[in-house]
Amino acid sequence: MDPVQTEIMKNRFTAIAEEAATVAYRTAHTTFVKQTQDFQVALARLSGEFFAFPMMHGVTSGSGQSITGLTGHFPLEELRPDDVLISNDPFSTGGVVTHMMDIHLARPIFVDGELTCWAWSFVHASDIGGAVPGSISPDLHECFQEGLRLRPTKLVRGGALNQDVVNILKDNSRIGDAVWGDLEAMMAAMRLLDRRINALCARIGKAAFHQGVDDVMAYTEMRARRVIAALRDGTYTFTDYIEGDDSGAAVHIHCKLTIKGDEAEVDYSGSSPQVHAAFNFTTGSRTHPFLAMALTNYIQTMEPGIPMNGGMMRPIRGYAQPGSVMNAEFPAAMGNRFVAVMRTYDTLIGCLNQAIPGGIAACGAGQAGIIACGWTDTDTGRGRVAVVEPFCGGSGGRDRCDGVDATDTMLGFLKSTPIEHVETETPLVVRRHELVPGRFGHGRFRGGASVAIELECRAPEVSITVRGLDRFRFQPWGVFGGGSGTNTVTTLNPAGEARNIGRIKLLTLQQGDVLRMVSSSGGGFGPPAARDPALVLRDVLDALLTEEEARAIYGVVIRDRAVDDAATEALRATMPAAAAFAVKHGPAREAHEVVWPVERSVALANRVLAAPPGLRRKLLAEGRAGR
Repeated sequence: MDPVQTEIMKNRFTAIAEEAATVAYRTAHTTFVKQTQDFQVALARLSGEFFAFPMMHGVTSGSGQSITGLTGHFPLEELRPDDVLISNDPFSTGGVVTHMMDIHLARPIFVDGELTCWAWSFVHASDIGGAVPGSISPDLHECFQEGLRLRPTKLVRGGALNQDVVNILKDNSRIGDAVWGDLEAMMAAMRLLDRRINALCARIGKAAFHQGVDDVMAYTEMRARRVIAALRDGTYTFTDYIEGDDSGAAVHIHCKLTIKGDEAEVDYSGSSPQVHAAFNFTTGSRTHPFLAMALTNYIQTMEPGIPMNGGMMRPIRGYAQPGSVMNAEFPAAMGNRFVAVMRTYDTLIGCLNQAIPGGIAACGAGQAGIIACGWTDTDTGRGRVAVVEPFCGGSGGRDRCDGVDATDTMLGFLKSTPIEHVETETPLVVRRHELVPGRFGHGRFRGGASVAIELECRAPEVSITVRGLDRFRFQPWGVFGGGSGTNTVTTLNPAGEARNIGRIKLLTLQQGDVLRMVSSSGGGFGPPAARDPALVLRDVLDALLTEEEARAIYGVVIRDRAVDDAATEALRATMPAAAAFAVKHGPAREAHEVVWPVERSVALANRVLAAPPGLRRKLLAEGRAGR
C-alpha cells in the first residue's frame, strides 16, 4: 500500500460521494429529505461493501452495510448499463432494508462494457401507505399494516423506466408524487456517480481504480483494528430495555462484547423474542452495522479522518438470534425499529464502559421521536402528509466533557427542520422549541439536556404520529457516580385540562389543541461533587440550573453571580467522593429487576426462541405469567 496514493484515492472517493449526496439533497421533494436529510448515496464494490460514503450529508449509520441482499437477486451477467434495482423489503434483502419506509436503489456501473462497481442510494419515504399517515405507529404488529412492500425488482431496465412499478409506488402512498420526486433525486445522484467513476477510470485506468478501492478499505481496516487492540481483552455484558410490547411488558436487550486482540465479537443472544409491535428490525445472517454502531462510532472518534467504508466492519463480528427483536422474522412490523436500534447502541456503550479504562460515556436520551402529521387540504379535499421534526434528547455525559444538549450521539446526522418551514408546509404552529432547565443527569460531566416542543393545531383536524418515543418509564442510566437522566413526558393541552398521553400511536388534534412533548435526557458521568464549579456557574447563568440546585446537587455555593470558593470547598468536603464503575439506573428499573432479574429474562428468551415460531408468543406470555 502506497500511503500517498491511498490518501489521494480516499479523498477522490469521498469527494465523489459527497458531490452525489449534495445533488440528492438539493433536488429532493419531501421535508424529511430536503431538511432533515434521512437519505444517503454511496458507492459499493461488486462484493457489496461500501468503499465511498459521504459524511457531510445524509445518514451515516449504514457505512458498514453490504448491499448484496439487494443486488444478489440479479445475476451479474444479466445486468445492463442504466439498470436501476429497487426494494423496500427487509425480509428478502436480509436486512439491507431496515424498515419498509426506506426505499433502496442500486445502479450497476459499467466501464468500457465491464461491470465495475455499484451506485447505491436509499430514501426514507414519508408515506408508503398503510394504516396511519406516515406509515409508522408503535402498535402496528404486522408488515402488512405498514404499507407497500416491494421485493427486489428492476425499476429501470437498460434506461427504460418500468412505469408499472412507478404506478404501484405512487398509488400506494398518500403523497405519491412527492415520494417519486425523492426517488428521481436519488437516481440523478446515482447517474452522477456513474459519470464520475467512468471519468476516474478513463484517467487512471481500471486496474489503478480497483487497487485504490482495495487499499482504501484495507487502510480503514488497519485503523479500526488499532482502536480495538487498545481495548481491554475480556468479555463484558450489559442489559437495557425497551418499554413495552403490546402486552406492556418490558423488552430486554442483552449484549455480550468480547475483545480478543484486534478483533471484537458482539453477541445479543438472550435478548427478547420479536415483539407484537413495531420495534423489531432484522439483521440476517451477517454482521449488520446496527449491531455494532457504538463500537464503530468509537473507532471514528479515536481515529479522526478514518475513511467511511466497509473496512471498518472487518474486525467485528455481530450476532443476533433469529426471531429476536434485532433479527426479526416475517411478518414482523419494523416501522418503529430505531427504538430497538438505540437500545442496542446503549447496551454496547454499557459494555464499552467496562472495556475502556475509565469508561467512555453515560446513556443518552435513547429515543428519536420523528413527528409526522396528516390532514385534509381544505381547498382540494385531498389528504396530505408531512414529517414535521426530529425530536431527540441530550446525549450522555462523557469521560471528559458534558453531553450534547437536545441531540443524542447516534442521531447527530438528523437535522432540525426550521420552524418557518414547518409552519409553511403543515397546519401546525410551533409555540415552543427549547431546552428544559434542570432536566439532565447530574454528574462531573452532566448529561445533555432535554428538549421540549409545543405544536398547536390550526386546521379543523390533524392526525399525529410520533415514532421512536421511549424512556417514559426507565431512565437513561448514569455511570461512575453520575445520576440517571430524566424521562420523556407527553401532554395534551398543557395550559388547559392537561392530559398525560404517554407514547403516541395515532393522536387526533382538533383546532386549537396543543401537543407538548418533553424528551428524555442524558445520564451523568462521574459524581456531581467533582464537577468544575465554573461549569456549574455557567449552567446557572444560562438558566439551566438554579442556585439552590447548584448548592444541593453539586455543592457549589453561588453568590452575586459568582462562585464562593471557600463556602464551596467546605460544602463539598461533606459530599461523596468519586465512584468506581457503577451504573445508576433509577428506581423503575431497579424495581423491575427485583421481579425480573437479568438472568431470568435471558433464560426465558432462550427458552422461547428454541421453540417453533408459531408457539413463541404463547410461551412468552406463559413465561411472563410465571407458568
